[in-house]
Amino acid sequence: MMLNRFCLQILPEIHDKIKWLNLESSSMKHVLCATNYPNLYALGLYNIDEESVRCLFTNETLSSNVFKNQITILFITIDSNKETTLTVVNICDYILTVLTSLIYLTLYESSCRNRLRLYFDDPPSPTFHSSTLQKLNIKIRCFDDCLYLLDGRFNQLNTLFIDLLSIERPEEIHIQSDLPNLKCFSLSCDYETKYYDELILPLLYRMPNLEQLGLYIAIFVDKTFIDGNNLKRNIINCMSRLNQFRFHIRSLMCIHNQVNLPSTEDIQRTFIDFPNNNIISHVIYFPETRKGRCHIYSYPSRMQYYSGITNNFPGGLYTYVRVVLLLDERPFEHEFFLRIQKSFPFMEQLTLNNQKSQNRKQSYELNNDNRNLSVIQYSFLNVLDMVEVHDDYIEQFLFDSKTYLQNNVLLYINYKSLKRVTHNFTRDATRINCTKINELILFGKTERSNSLQEYFPYAKICNLGRF
Repeated sequence: MMLNRFCLQILPEIHDKIKWLNLESSSMKHVLCATNYPNLYALGLYNIDEESVRCLFTNETLSSNVFKNQITILFITIDSNKETTLTVVNICDYILTVLTSLIYLTLYESSCRNRLRLYFDDPPSPTFHSSTLQKLNIKIRCFDDCLYLLDGRFNQLNTLFIDLLSIERPEEIHIQSDLPNLKCFSLSCDYETKYYDELILPLLYRMPNLEQLGLYIAIFVDKTFIDGNNLKRNIINCMSRLNQFRFHIRSLMCIHNQVNLPSTEDIQRTFIDFPNNNIISHVIYFPETRKGRCHIYSYPSRMQYYSGITNNFPGGLYTYVRVVLLLDERPFEHEFFLRIQKSFPFMEQLTLNNQKSQNRKQSYELNNDNRNLSVIQYSFLNVLDMVEVHDDYIEQFLFDSKTYLQNNVLLYINYKSLKRVTHNFTRDATRINCTKINELILFGKTERSNSLQEYFPYAKICNLGRF
């Protein structure tokens, strides 16, 4: 009723003043067909699926006028709960075929809960191109797809933001030419790669006129961490036009018989004469697994992911981060989770990996101090992975006296651990937060139980182990 009134009465009165429309899938066709928009040049379409895009972009009136001649900026988020990777290719085909004046395209999934990516099984068809597109912001599957996007099919492209699921060696590497038009490039990937020298640096060297670079990656290294000297030698000194370099680089190294391993202070000293002097470094070594990690990043950071956070996390505010991974060989206490919540206020996905019991939990219980703990509220968290954790952390997040969860959370957890912590699905202390779970993914051998479903009344339950 309200939508009809909006389309029939309000929009015709202001149609010539509208320049940008942000629309949901359910209302976009009604609004766009309600009247003429002579000054409309930008669209934001949210939570769309392939069928809604097909219906919209095959509308003859819209396709022949508004889409073809007017729209230069398009922002799309895809409903990732419904779609497959094929959908992204099809949606891109519709966009590039119909919006022939498009200059700026952003294409993302609707949330971090399901990572929906552009992925080509084969090289994309010749129709997958644009002679007008200048700025592209997109999430893709693998490094091959990145190379396809840079093979000349977008010959006017000057700005490219790419988020990759993985960086692996392509099956076949084609010789590709330089990219002199590219002035701004950002590459991010949360999963570790061992192809920094082989793939990432050669890609950057194809961009001789690059002025702005964002590099947000994780790298396996053999002998030395990536530090300021490495970045100066391999990137800054090789790119003469570069005037802005933002990065967050995580290097991972196996510790064998190395001596004189670098400290946080050693790594920080390599940035003394760095062009951007606001750099944060921190190094952590794991004696049990004989591994080391080094984080270096410009601050404030624009990284979407922050993985490998330990107790020595330096803090700060990270408003761009949506996905967080915590791991350590020392226990996480309640106060640590308070710091995490404050540093990552918009965190959507959290993974924990810690098998050490909390030291202070017992003292809280002996002194009956649980009621005095600050309840931690995660306002945007919708994915919680606690498969590889001690039972104390399951209590940390399922006790409503410690954590306040929002509704509609996806929980990954080991069945036996969950059964133990909830006292065979009868415990009152964990009951409230368990009603906030709308999808429960169980690992390990699972027993069929009516009490399980009753304890998670709103959850779709999936077993990845076996009954």
